[in-house]
Amino acid sequence: MNPPRSALSVLPSLADLRSMTRAPRRDLLCGLTVAVVALPLALGFGVTSGLGAASGLVTAIVAGSLAALFGGSARQVSGPTGAMTVVLVPIVHHYGADGVLTVGLLAGLMLLGLAFARAGSAMAYVPAPVIAGFTLGIAAVISLQQVPNALGVPLPHGEQVAVVAARAAEEFGAAPHWPALLLALGSAALMLAGARWKPGVPFSLAAVAAATVVAEALHLHVTRIGSLPPSLPAPSLAFLDVTRIPSLIAPAAAVAALAALESLLSASVADGMRPGERHNPGKELFGQGIANLAAPLFGGVPATGAIARTAVNVRTGATSRLAALAHAVILAGIVAVAAPLVGRIPLAALAGVLLATAVRMVETEAVRAMARATHGDALVLVLTAASTLALDLVRAVLIGLGVSVLLALRAAVRGTRLTPAAADEVPGGAGRVTYRFDGPLLFAAAQRFRRSLADVQGVAAVDLRLSGLTAVDATGAMALKDVVGELRGRGIEVSISGVGQDHRRVLEPFGVLPVSPSPDRGAIPSAVSAPAP
Repeated sequence: MNPPRSALSVLPSLADLRSMTRAPRRDLLCGLTVAVVALPLALGFGVTSGLGAASGLVTAIVAGSLAALFGGSARQVSGPTGAMTVVLVPIVHHYGADGVLTVGLLAGLMLLGLAFARAGSAMAYVPAPVIAGFTLGIAAVISLQQVPNALGVPLPHGEQVAVVAARAAEEFGAAPHWPALLLALGSAALMLAGARWKPGVPFSLAAVAAATVVAEALHLHVTRIGSLPPSLPAPSLAFLDVTRIPSLIAPAAAVAALAALESLLSASVADGMRPGERHNPGKELFGQGIANLAAPLFGGVPATGAIARTAVNVRTGATSRLAALAHAVILAGIVAVAAPLVGRIPLAALAGVLLATAVRMVETEAVRAMARATHGDALVLVLTAASTLALDLVRAVLIGLGVSVLLALRAAVRGTRLTPAAADEVPGGAGRVTYRFDGPLLFAAAQRFRRSLADVQGVAAVDLRLSGLTAVDATGAMALKDVVGELRGRGIEVSISGVGQDHRRVLEPFGVLPVSPSPDRGAIPSAVSAPAP
């Protein structure tokens, strides 16, 4: 489905609004379940991003509600995610909290631009090994990000997560603090074991609650979330410094690219879980743009569609966008009623939940299958995952896409064939040979084609049948023109037949074929002699 062509078409339709009244009770229950799952994740990702737990909650509430209303998927749940925190950490380091809020605002504008530029359909061209490597890399980064809080040590200085995690481990080794580590490991173990025992139960909240009770009962000296505001702050643009905007364009572009990629991927996952339903990629980008424009005004970090929360929403039976909207409203209610209790949650418990979340993000069997499929798929997967760890998410995806394109071109070159179809003698003893070309004649295969045909020796005429041509570009057309000219220069007659109408439009401007006659001049001949260049 193509993104919208007009501003009106990206607004919630009457059908969207009516769907929210079909099964409100079920959707509200689904929203409650998702909110229970989302609460510890929103807190944890807010802390990990560097802006604090309150920022994560604000994002889940503001961005979650707006993306639910304006997005293109009826079951998508949006909010802070692990992938986004990976991108935000270096931005916080370089530009501070105000810089992150400005980046979110700019990314929202860019997402709106992508929506109206009809860029949503590009998600269909991202290969599965790139997505799998991307997810594997994110899981590794999220795990490393949790090491300081899980060990109960202050966040060491540095940008590379592996270096920061190593420094935290060194500090822990010099002065071990076991309560934090035990709480983190206990929370992760409870969540992972519970997920295997009863996958539908939100054990993340149970793990956080149990860790908090233990910490309070034993008076453990562990770092807590701290005070949270009981309500949303008033919207403000006080963070915006227009003089810094030029330096923030590049980080904003990275955030927008990631938000688009992850949101469309999450919406596609939701479609796959409920066959027969398709999201509107243009509306989804529009909804994420609105959400990211609004969240910074309240102090929230950039948001995306959240795959784990979306999956919970679909599995529990959500029928409309009311469930995602309810999840955001319920989170706001929890904060308003229980802010002091939430503030007592140990950071180590959240670290344990995020460690378990990272483990569950990776579909081990799918990764193994892709790694064994072909050497090329394995290479793309490993390169994307390694680039995610060593560089950043956007560059990792670009590297994965680049390598995938090169491998696809290599396969296309190998798939082209120029084979003798027939050979017979003509009067006078001169030979005539017929060649059939099969496959795409693109730039990657052009020189191979040219060399193969130019090597023809000892014949007076060459018939080239292009009925098997599947695609041709300008480089391929130039190669065909050059080889025809070379053969004719050696006195060899060349005729070309079987050219489809679409391919004829590419070849004619290069003088490879005569210009097609207009419809009133008769049909195009099935075989034509190539003119001398």
